[in-house]
Amino acid sequence: MPEITLIGTGGMLPLPDRWLTSCYYFHKGHAVLIDCGEGTQIALTEAACRHNRIDVILLTHLHADHVAGLPGLLLSMGNGGRREPVTVFLPEGRSGVLAGLLNICGGLPFELRVGELPNDRECSFVLDDIDPLLTVSSLPLDHSERCLGYSLSLGRLPEFMPERAKELGVPVKYWKALHAGGSVTLEDGRTVTTEQVTLRERPPIKLTYCTDSLPIDGIVGFAQGSDLFICEGMYGDADKKEDMDKKHHMLMQDACRLAKSAEVKQLWLTHYSPACSAPWLYEEELKKLFREVTCARDGMKILLNGE
Repeated sequence: MPEITLIGTGGMLPLPDRWLTSCYYFHKGHAVLIDCGEGTQIALTEAACRHNRIDVILLTHLHADHVAGLPGLLLSMGNGGRREPVTVFLPEGRSGVLAGLLNICGGLPFELRVGELPNDRECSFVLDDIDPLLTVSSLPLDHSERCLGYSLSLGRLPEFMPERAKELGVPVKYWKALHAGGSVTLEDGRTVTTEQVTLRERPPIKLTYCTDSLPIDGIVGFAQGSDLFICEGMYGDADKKEDMDKKHHMLMQDACRLAKSAEVKQLWLTHYSPACSAPWLYEEELKKLFREVTCARDGMKILLNGE
């Protein structure tokens, strides 16, 4: 089961009590980091998230508050003994900007791989090195810069029924293979299939992360059914709507409406304006739009189990 940590919740600039927006997805000893603004490596340490477990970095876009911390993080990973490759994904056409940013790194002691993702359509790929059941999807958003939303979907094997396996006389040494979806032939010649010893298919565990965008309709389908939806909410004041539309950002109310339409289980708001000093003061009013909303704070963690 993946553990999600919201490393920071701020937009534009870090504050004394609020780091810039970033998210740490931890599963089976490996981590995926979404965005890396100024100070992210410090915020990771404060949240007890290990830098050297990061194998993949997903960048939503190349604005400074989402990437300025990347050189320092990569250098710290190298100084900490990292030698395995790290892969960075970002919007198509922005690799040159990333290369310029990383000029200050010098030589890293590990390979840095870069993958560009399309700006005109959804895209999905499997993170085989972490888990062959873990799929990342990207969605082009509507911001002033090429920007992507991300969804991480972890497939789950059907529920295994050990009592049924015992009734069929299946030795324990075959249980793992059956749970994985195969079939086995017993010593008496009988073949037992996974369907005979599993109860039901289970939906994947899904995290969706969208920030720096207008509340476009495509986000609803993209986030549909998410166990956790982390979404931008710059302000909780409705009178900021016109200004946010011009700047291609969302209000907290916009995020709540998207969450309700997408039928997500939980919504965490993030990417607050520096001028929004106490976002949690809006939470009671926001719950009238979407009951399971939380005005998230730096370092919040949750273990997603799909229940």
